[in-house]
Amino acid sequence: MQFGIFTVGDVTTDPATGVTPTEHERIKAMVAIALKAEEVGLDVFATGEHHNPPFAAPANPPVLLANIAAQTKKIILSTSTTLVTTNDPVRLAEDYAMLQHLSDGRLDLMLGRGNTGPVYPWFGKDIRDGIPLAVENYALLHRLWREDVVDWQGKFRTPLQGFTSTPRPLDGVPPFVWHGSIRSPEIAEQAAYYGDGFFANHIFWPKEHFQQLIAFYRKRYEHYGHGKADQAIVGLGGQAFIRPRSQDAWNEFRPYFDNAPVYGHGPSMEDFTEQTPLTVGSPQEVIDKTLTFREHFGDYQRQLFLLDHAGLPLKTVLEQLDLLGEQVVPVLRKELAAMRPAGVPDAPTHESLKASALPVG
Repeated sequence: MQFGIFTVGDVTTDPATGVTPTEHERIKAMVAIALKAEEVGLDVFATGEHHNPPFAAPANPPVLLANIAAQTKKIILSTSTTLVTTNDPVRLAEDYAMLQHLSDGRLDLMLGRGNTGPVYPWFGKDIRDGIPLAVENYALLHRLWREDVVDWQGKFRTPLQGFTSTPRPLDGVPPFVWHGSIRSPEIAEQAAYYGDGFFANHIFWPKEHFQQLIAFYRKRYEHYGHGKADQAIVGLGGQAFIRPRSQDAWNEFRPYFDNAPVYGHGPSMEDFTEQTPLTVGSPQEVIDKTLTFREHFGDYQRQLFLLDHAGLPLKTVLEQLDLLGEQVVPVLRKELAAMRPAGVPDAPTHESLKASALPVG
């Protein structure tokens, strides 16, 4: 079981101080957060891709991740997500293969369509083509990493003739791919078809919605012959604000929740914590709620938490990471390992894929 964090890189005014970090400060803070995540023993750091305020998350995630790779030794670097719809799959193949080499294989990739409508025309695309773009672009990306010479003709980009993407994947093993979705069964189908991972970022919606998506993915994964349904590779999002005392956590986080750029000025924090994975409270409360995810979705391979949003200052985020790494994750590792059936696989890594000599896909 892998545990980690993911960031959306929002540049948000701290409601407690009225201070808004600069883009430079926020970007440097994301690097510091990644380094801290490795220090406290987490397995994964993932960054999103945005192209508009209030987000400073990189328009080109490999740049940020390459910087982090140069300063870390163990942590897996990922995206959350890379826009497969508006990025050229040739560029994706080259950029992420390069990052795979620079990180010595500590890389995987989460692909998504994106939920910001204007980003499509900014890159010459039509949001109405979102699903077909995701399907066609990934089909090409999948081939570029697995075939030395590719001939290609599709609907959304110019043809390729005798094209070789460079550099080639490290050790001949393409980065493992997760397909992220919050609403699209077509994306779950795509993940199942290729035998890739499916990441359900169930931060904002009730569990029942994601139970349907994950159950559909598991069923189709088995249908395509990649293994039994309970062996499908599933990742989940989560969200927490932790303090040693529960009431201190509620009092401190409330102004940040109330003014968050996505859900602020909407449902109450009480309603939101009841209906979504958000946990505000003590380490034990975070442990208890996270353990319920297995009851809802079955055994899974990756758990990522959102910790650094809504204007929270860097000092507070680093304190959150200490609590997560020292008091929450060790217990979750032990408890989930004890409940895990023998046939359920671990999350794929570069080393495990290399050892199997059968790249997932």
